[in-house]
Amino acid sequence: MRFIHEKIDMGYETLDRTDAPDGRRYLTTEGKAYPSVTTVLSILGEESIAAWRAKIGEEKANEISLKATTRGTAVHGIIEKYLLNEPDYAKGYLPHIIQSLENLKPLLDKHITKVYAQEVPLYSDHLKLAGTCDAVVEWDGIPTIVDWKTSKRPKKKANISNYFMQLSAYAVMWEERTGMPIQNTRIVMDVDDFHPVMYKETRDAWIDEMIKVRDEYNRRKMFHG
Repeated sequence: MRFIHEKIDMGYETLDRTDAPDGRRYLTTEGKAYPSVTTVLSILGEESIAAWRAKIGEEKANEISLKATTRGTAVHGIIEKYLLNEPDYAKGYLPHIIQSLENLKPLLDKHITKVYAQEVPLYSDHLKLAGTCDAVVEWDGIPTIVDWKTSKRPKKKANISNYFMQLSAYAVMWEERTGMPIQNTRIVMDVDDFHPVMYKETRDAWIDEMIKVRDEYNRRKMFHG
């Protein structure tokens, strides 16, 4: 399978970013510092994550988190190389990472008709947020914001509203930076010992919720200084 690429010029290739104890910030081309979408959305799970860490202990929690993050980063990397049509896309990856791509390949080959961008840094002056979007593609011929996920078990749609809010923000950012409106968003998830799972949503169904969380994040930040 060879994927068609159409590069969209945004006027920049990268954005500077900083990682601090209170989260990630991106510096826009105009010099404004915006928090990342994932940093803002992290307030939604603070209590449950704290309870989980207290239950299993910090050392074990850090071990699990690092393992999940390392796997997720590797899967993102191999998908990116595959979509770039690199012949040796699997070189250097461990067998379980290659297997994740093999699980997802039928979906990628069937549905992705064009690739506009991958791992693209975006920001919105309207939302005052920034982030890095996994992929902007044509999915069945329709422009779509896509996020790749990995999971040890299937997730109920009701439990991943933060994913949909994240993609709605990326859709707004993309239109602001490129002039190309995108309504469709899609989560594509490789699940251990299960078939891949996809969740389709729209920008407009979730952007209001995203803004509410952003406002709450700003309120807490102001309150705590």
